[in-house]
Amino acid sequence: MASNFLRLRKPYYVESTINCSSSSDQKLVNLSFGIDETRNQTKKRQAKEHHGRRSCLDSCCWVTGYLCTTWWLLLFLYHCCLPFTVVHEVPELMPAARLKREGLTGIHPVVLVPGIVTGGLELWEGKPCADGLFRKRLWGGGGFTQLLKRPLCWLEHLSLHNETGLDPPGIRVRPVPGLFGADYSAPGYFVWDVLVKNLAKIGYEGKNLHMAAYDWRLSFQNTEVRDRALSRLKSKIELMYRANGNKKVVVVPHSMGVAYFLHFLKWVETPPPMGGGGGLGWCAEHIKAIVNIGPSFLGVPKAVSNILSAEGKDVAYFRAMAPGVLDSGTLGLRALEHVMRVSRTWDSVVSLMPKGGETIWGNMDWSPEDEHVCDFSKKRYFRLSPSDNNVNKSNAKQVFRVKDPVKYGRIISFGKAASVLHSSQLPTAVLKEILHMSASRNFTSSCGEAWTEYDEMSRESIQKIGAADKAYTATTLFDLLRFVAPKMMNRTEAHFSHGIADNLDDPKYNHYKFWSNPLEMKLPDAPNMEIYCSYGVGIATERSYVYKLSPSNKCKRIPYQIDTSVDGEDRSCLKSGVYFADGDESVPVLSAGFMCAKGWKGRTRFNPSGINTYLREYQSKPLTSGIKSTAHVDIMGNIALIEDILRVAAGATGEEIGGNKIYSDILRMSERINLRL
Repeated sequence: MASNFLRLRKPYYVESTINCSSSSDQKLVNLSFGIDETRNQTKKRQAKEHHGRRSCLDSCCWVTGYLCTTWWLLLFLYHCCLPFTVVHEVPELMPAARLKREGLTGIHPVVLVPGIVTGGLELWEGKPCADGLFRKRLWGGGGFTQLLKRPLCWLEHLSLHNETGLDPPGIRVRPVPGLFGADYSAPGYFVWDVLVKNLAKIGYEGKNLHMAAYDWRLSFQNTEVRDRALSRLKSKIELMYRANGNKKVVVVPHSMGVAYFLHFLKWVETPPPMGGGGGLGWCAEHIKAIVNIGPSFLGVPKAVSNILSAEGKDVAYFRAMAPGVLDSGTLGLRALEHVMRVSRTWDSVVSLMPKGGETIWGNMDWSPEDEHVCDFSKKRYFRLSPSDNNVNKSNAKQVFRVKDPVKYGRIISFGKAASVLHSSQLPTAVLKEILHMSASRNFTSSCGEAWTEYDEMSRESIQKIGAADKAYTATTLFDLLRFVAPKMMNRTEAHFSHGIADNLDDPKYNHYKFWSNPLEMKLPDAPNMEIYCSYGVGIATERSYVYKLSPSNKCKRIPYQIDTSVDGEDRSCLKSGVYFADGDESVPVLSAGFMCAKGWKGRTRFNPSGINTYLREYQSKPLTSGIKSTAHVDIMGNIALIEDILRVAAGATGEEIGGNKIYSDILRMSERINLRL
């Protein structure tokens, strides 16, 4: 402002010198130069002060940028370069090329069903901040660039309505249709692309290959209410069946897509208006096989940590390496709070909660994985192979025994002691206490605008919930979540159930809330259909957590976090506040394999027509990626899995591709579960 004023005044001095003496001229000239010099000095002083004020913020931003850049670079190198180089530049290693030379061709139409977060989402209507993004991706592919350009706008448009679980006013985000919608989750990071290319080599194309895109944020029934996604899938399967000579369809769901298609199996045979009206014989007529990849049939414990604190092991590790970055008040990031606000509007997250309660996941002193041991020095798990004819014994390794079994049944423990002591040494169950606090929940918050539901809780309640030496099992943790996330749980429990049915003939199980839980629904009457449980093993997978109260007691902060300072002894399953078990890095073996190993094996009350089930496990090997990786998403490029899918699509049965292939302890775990069949 001062420099602008001087620029306006300078002509006055020049004009004033015309009628003045030389001495006056000299004085004015000196005055003019003095003003200019003063102005320059003022500028320098202001710049120096401004630089001093910004130096701290600049340094913090530089460090944050460096960490984020390094993080994403390593992620890119690990998840992108190796799979891309090996699979795409060495085509002879793609199983379809070899199988095609052997004369194998596609026979049965194939439907692919993506899981949570792997399908693209695009904008159809938005707020003014989203101008220019019509039909542009907000999720998947290049959609993540909008996170950097307009982060708050991006988060707002990915959120759903907190009461209905549907579109917020003035916003419409829809799934990207077709194969293009889920081939890559991010540039260079394949999901379905490698499998699609292999299918194309044996004759698949648009008429016999389909991607069943749906909005993975919604509850399964709401995908039908809002988008008619289930009706469109039914029509597409019927069309492909007729257009390909009445050949039955092979369905390949992945991750949460497994539960979504389980819901579809009940929906399609249920009469309208709740169901699709296909009749009791629809599945037997139209479906040959369901090849489930990385199935989360019985849920995943990491869904609990996501709801409770927006964390998993990766976030917890990052927080431990760079404390203060995610929670920084100076930088104003509040990254986890933003993630929690958005993800708690996604009903689908609750579909991934552990199902079956303590019967499946264990209680305070017992779990199916008792005697399971870990060896972190080799970053894998070892076991003694059981003497079962269907178990692959070629890779049996030395087992390292430990004195005390891990109490995996305590999915959430506050304090290390709560995760290891016998239940008799811990405080009594807090259920009554939680319900009492819930009844008196109304109070005046001093936090102003509520960022998360934690801001609507009293500090006293937060302290009582997170008191040391308290633990929660797969049964009691629902009471915990109903208290800390009441809006989300009230909304989602109308759409999902997580128990075990006493009597499946009870008419109440005709409601759609039970259809995605394999322990509360019957498989269709389709004795010639086959079901495969195909998943990776041998990778450390999150099973339970040790929590603590967050150091910060401020408003607009998540009050609980994984205690990364807690570690076990050498070769322990406890590392940085997380207990690990066998799995594919995301889904424990127990969730992925139990239904095929026991729940649906033969004729059971969950499988009354005796549909054949097959366990196909793919063993992890150290330092592998791409064509040999068995991690939850990377397995989509695994050549052994792809070959199995191609052979089934070409007409082979489960017995013809080798029957069961088991490396894990899933059979022993299943035997330890006392479930009425």
